[in-house]
Amino acid sequence: MATISIIMGAYNISNRIEKVKKSVLSIRQQTFTDWEFIICDDGSEDNTYELLMDISKEDPRIKIIGYKTNCGLAHALNYCLKYSTGRYIARQDDDDTSAITRLEKEIFFLDHYKEFAFVGTMAKVVSNESVLGDYKVPENPISKDFLWNSPFIHPTVMFRKEALTSVNGYRESRETRRCEDYDLFMRMYKDKLYGYNIQEPLYFYYVDIKAKSKHRPMKYRIDEFVVRYKRFSEIGLGMERYLYMIKPLVMGIIPNLFINLLNGRKYRG
Repeated sequence: MATISIIMGAYNISNRIEKVKKSVLSIRQQTFTDWEFIICDDGSEDNTYELLMDISKEDPRIKIIGYKTNCGLAHALNYCLKYSTGRYIARQDDDDTSAITRLEKEIFFLDHYKEFAFVGTMAKVVSNESVLGDYKVPENPISKDFLWNSPFIHPTVMFRKEALTSVNGYRESRETRRCEDYDLFMRMYKDKLYGYNIQEPLYFYYVDIKAKSKHRPMKYRIDEFVVRYKRFSEIGLGMERYLYMIKPLVMGIIPNLFINLLNGRKYRG
């Protein structure tokens, strides 16, 4: 039984296998070593499972699971959760990397501050191997911090397992297919399971600038609107919530240039 279970969903990784290897290596190099790494092949259409099995041969702490039908990230992470043995659950995305002290610092925090259910960190934003700046998040988020966007960077987060399972993990539904983390954090806040952000970039968050400059499909913006509609009142937000509910819909009809400027606010050098 490991102290920390790191969970990751993977889908069609053959065209970015080197990034995935680098991501896994960043966990293998952690200063905290009592962990298991559970990676779920989310019904890939290529040879992802075989590639992951090859990676797992390099370290017995890496466990590969999977299934044949693509079900989305929320399902993949819940599937990982079923196989986890750790009392802490940490996230990692397959194309990002963690600083070598990330797990050590997060578990130290949760061991010493029992009033928090989970902890995240800031991140360095990277594109084409160049650091664009810091992805900053509030230190001690409150409900109002959810109005614009999630105040947590999902793949940086470590949860207490009992807190995560008490809300039944990630919600698997149409509207959470691209914002499962946003929904999860607000459901946790509803149950007074609060999070904290270590004010240090302990994660390297890789972005594709070309992809970021494109509009997100309106169907996903509608999904996020539904999540906001359902959750904002549950976490005690007042009348201002109605203005922010429609934010994803408005962002879908304004020019890309303006969206890029807004996104740039998150990445301060």
